[in-house]
Amino acid sequence: MCCFSQPVRSVSSTNIFARAGDNGRQFLVYSMSLDARDALAMILPLPVKTPAGEKDVQFINLKDYPEFFDDLRSGFPTAPAPDSAGIFSRGAVPAAAAPLEVVQVGDFEASFVPAVKDFSRLDERFRLPENAWKDLPAYSDYGFTVFKLKSGTQRIHPMAFSFPTRDTRLFFPTVHIHDGKVHNRAKFDHTLYCQPHGEQHLSLGSKWEESTSHARRFMKLSKSKSILEADQHCYRRELHGSLRNQDTFVSNAA
Repeated sequence: MCCFSQPVRSVSSTNIFARAGDNGRQFLVYSMSLDARDALAMILPLPVKTPAGEKDVQFINLKDYPEFFDDLRSGFPTAPAPDSAGIFSRGAVPAAAAPLEVVQVGDFEASFVPAVKDFSRLDERFRLPENAWKDLPAYSDYGFTVFKLKSGTQRIHPMAFSFPTRDTRLFFPTVHIHDGKVHNRAKFDHTLYCQPHGEQHLSLGSKWEESTSHARRFMKLSKSKSILEADQHCYRRELHGSLRNQDTFVSNAA
């Protein structure tokens, strides 16, 4: 899910990369083009292993690698056919709770909110209305990464982090909440990338396109900060048009 604390004029050209890391963690890289009248927060719910702590998400600064997704795209010489099918997969808090940490990650201020009840521990600039998650019971036990973004028209440099996941599948936050409401269908302009383990790419199906070579051939590994497996192929899937408004999970089990 990509949720904004204020309405946005437009969001387009969303790119998401996912890979399973060691010790039950998952890497996630997210980028998009955004047009917003006011400064706002972007919130990405995550299926974290619970109970989660506020240090459990590790933010990764990719400001020096703004072309991360351009390089990824270069590993796929043919244009894939647009896909029109998606896959889908929420409190009070003590008044004396300590504020959550805010860290600088490239051009962004970011925080990890371990649970819905912890939102009131976050700086007011990042908060949603107290009842914002009541209509989203599926996210009642999720954690949340929060990024503060500037106003105006901009291409967001890749936002990257790893988190302890409770799911054996790779998770892509693709549900849209751009106007404070959850609609059954939404306009998608997404390109998903992943690196599944070993021969697990066989379970991806025909909707995923394979890169022509290993990541080391087209990615700048010195800038990617161990997010990628150098000697592994990457896979891509396009989601465009009016689709069911849902998150995407991809099997990552052996």
